[in-house]
Amino acid sequence: MTSTGIGSPSAAIAVEELARVGVDTFIRVGSCGAIQPGMDVGDLVITTGAVRQEGTSDEYVREDYPAAADGEVVSALVAAAERLGHDYHTGVTMSADSFYAGQGRPGFEGFEAAGSDELVAELRDANVKNIEMEASAILTIASVYGLRAGAVCSVYANRVTGEFRTEGESRAAETASLAVKLLARMDEVKREAGADRWHAGLSL
Repeated sequence: MTSTGIGSPSAAIAVEELARVGVDTFIRVGSCGAIQPGMDVGDLVITTGAVRQEGTSDEYVREDYPAAADGEVVSALVAAAERLGHDYHTGVTMSADSFYAGQGRPGFEGFEAAGSDELVAELRDANVKNIEMEASAILTIASVYGLRAGAVCSVYANRVTGEFRTEGESRAAETASLAVKLLARMDEVKREAGADRWHAGLSL
């Protein structure tokens, strides 16, 4: 485990340096804001892909390159959440570079960046589930390097309902920890079967 600090630039440093010492699987564990109704504070969001609104990943690869979570990691996170009985949602995350303007929040003395009043509604209409600040860079860089990555975040706020509580952080950590165990088992099953990828036909 490592702390990356806040934001994609420092998360990218962590991916780079951990990869150099042999890490091949990355799971972001943290908090987020939900932007869809029906998502409660304390629920989990398991990211399947991300909108690259941060700028760090742009310095690695062209902007239309997808920030996609690895299928094995997503499967392990879903299985872990199911086994633990945690409520969860899967879908697309948006990663921003700023907590205020980049997430459509007013800044100092009510400052609003251009388009910020429409940002959350546009993302909601596109079925984006949540907003946070690191996932898209981690997913993109891992994919470029041929590594596995995913993300699981606890919902601290719902931007639709206005609800906010720091609740459920242990659920994301528990889910990620069990997912790591399941991924290790997946890798073992793959080796035994001579398969390159784990799939539903290979039992755990």
